[in-house]
Amino acid sequence: MAVYVALLRAVNVTGTALQMTELKAICEGIGFTDVQTYIQSGNVLFRSGDKEASVAENLDEALGKKFGKKPGVMLRTAKELDEIAAKAPFPKAKPNFLLVHFLPTKAPADALDGMVAPDGEEAAVAGREIYVHYPNGSGRSKLKLPALKAGTSRNLNTVRKLAEMARALGEAGRRQPAAAHASSSICQESPHLRSDGTQASRKLRALTTG
Repeated sequence: MAVYVALLRAVNVTGTALQMTELKAICEGIGFTDVQTYIQSGNVLFRSGDKEASVAENLDEALGKKFGKKPGVMLRTAKELDEIAAKAPFPKAKPNFLLVHFLPTKAPADALDGMVAPDGEEAAVAGREIYVHYPNGSGRSKLKLPALKAGTSRNLNTVRKLAEMARALGEAGRRQPAAAHASSSICQESPHLRSDGTQASRKLRALTTG
């Protein structure tokens, strides 16, 4: 099963309070396995055998039942998140001042048109992500970029941590089948060992009585 990372939009702001233990329970309730959450901003990792579009829709639907409206779910695979973290632009930016804005679909070609950056903010588009460097931090920024409204953002430190967690979850999943195969092989060999031991005992008794 694939490892997914879900980034929830507009969680734990006014009217959308959600404990991470509750988020974990919601994910398990719709069939996701090995569910893990990270900090309170709505980040959850899990395994699922369903396709990406179905996974995102099922989670958004389940959250919508709690909040009364769907918050929006940005879904990425473990591999995608690894690449997003590795290919971050603006190498001189502090990781906590570089935000990755995750979008539900590929950003349009004119995504940065009309951008107003009074504090010298820089932006770069890469597929379904828009990277923004906030020199003075995002909290005080007056940046205007309409293309960001549909998505949700995480700073580069958080993205790197989620990528690390997703990688570990994927590696753990690959180890489990190998361990199960090894255990099965041992069990299959055990009767032969017992049979050999029984035959040896019979030969020893025959020699003794002879």
